[in-house]
Amino acid sequence: MKLITAFLHHVKVNAVVDALNDAGYRNLILQDVRGTLTPLDEFERVYSAEARLVISEAKLSIACDDNEVDTIANIIRLAGKIGDGISGWVYVSAIEQALPIGGDVIQTQ
Repeated sequence: MKLITAFLHHVKVNAVVDALNDAGYRNLILQDVRGTLTPLDEFERVYSAEARLVISEAKLSIACDDNEVDTIANIIRLAGKIGDGISGWVYVSAIEQALPIGGDVIQTQ
């Protein structure tokens, strides 16, 4: 299994989520984060005493099977694109284990 994490401009979050939903990917997490993507305009700029100049971004995370990585990453990259420059980043990490909370949980000693 893999964990895909993407950092996006807020203006593209709906487009990315809609594109993933249309492709059947619905189990995802969205978080508001602060980061250093190049701001689209002055409205995106936020000053933070701890982090200097940062912008408000969205972090999207989705777990998937190894064979789905390219499809999901391409959906995010196409739907999240703004203009000709870099609009964000997509990272792919290995998941060592995925354990359910609730359901049929096997007890180990």
